[in-house]
Amino acid sequence: MKKAAKAKPRLKLAARAVASKKSAKKPAVRRPAAPAAPKLPRYDELPIRAGAPQGAAWGVFGDSDEVGTINLLSPERVRAAAGSIRSGKVFALNLPINIPDPPLFTRGKHTHTVKIFPNAEFVLDDYLDNFYPQASSQWDALCHVKHPMLGAYNGIPDREITGRGGTRLGIDNLARRGIAGRGVLADIARHYDRIGKTLNYTQAESIPLEDLEATLSAQKVKLQAGDILLIRIGWTSFYLSASEETKAELARETVVPGIEGTSRVARWIWDHHLAAVASDSPALEALPKGEGDDFLHFHMLSFFGMPIGEMWNLEGLAEDCAADGRYEFFLTSAPLNVPGGVGSPPNALAIK
Repeated sequence: MKKAAKAKPRLKLAARAVASKKSAKKPAVRRPAAPAAPKLPRYDELPIRAGAPQGAAWGVFGDSDEVGTINLLSPERVRAAAGSIRSGKVFALNLPINIPDPPLFTRGKHTHTVKIFPNAEFVLDDYLDNFYPQASSQWDALCHVKHPMLGAYNGIPDREITGRGGTRLGIDNLARRGIAGRGVLADIARHYDRIGKTLNYTQAESIPLEDLEATLSAQKVKLQAGDILLIRIGWTSFYLSASEETKAELARETVVPGIEGTSRVARWIWDHHLAAVASDSPALEALPKGEGDDFLHFHMLSFFGMPIGEMWNLEGLAEDCAADGRYEFFLTSAPLNVPGGVGSPPNALAIK
């Protein structure tokens, strides 16, 4: 009896030792690794479909596809992107819909009316008149620009495109799918401040690809497949502090700097397998173009099926990225579900 009684503590100790070994073998919790780059053709291998223009990704995501490179935001990539959330800080990236004022590119100015319900003064309703979804922060839908000679994304004929008889390639495709993934900021404006380089915001100055690459390198940022790249050139900061005369002049003739709008930039964007690119600039690329110049919108919207974001408010996000040295974040965007819409406010959030 005494021997049996003494065995019990030993059994308990043995059980604890086994449990300790089992717990020691448990792997440490790790942040999900970013999925491997998709097996997409390189730019020099485009097109893959007979009859498509040189450099066009028509058919890469299917012959009937209408969301283009947003297809790269797979569930695996979204889960991996959620690992970018550390502090829980949230940055809204939309400007107020009445900025710029006056609107650029001959777009009209909206009016906002608030009404009180009859016999119910405690209830308010409101509506917008003359609302241009692309007058402020925006996504360009794939129908926004087609190549004048080679056509729209995926070779979709004019008769099926929104505004020309059908409603295909509209912003509703992005709205129904939703946009979520890893966002990366390239703060060119801050990089220019560090190296003593200036940008004239009232001229169509072109930012070389090398400066974009140098900015990412200085930030120690490596792009991944499926990234949503946000490019800050400082235009929003310039505009908000500009005189009323300067704003009026920009409304009369919209002249803006932006990234280099060339085929080599298009090649760089495609070969990095980006899902989308947005900027605080009104056009992403420098405008107006000179005669014979290339137009990046043709490459991105018409050839790649890649949405373009413009006039995003990146100021608060950029300050926080500079403060903590982290230029990646989780990005989510819910465009307006306007059937056949040409553009929409992005309703974008960056979550760090």
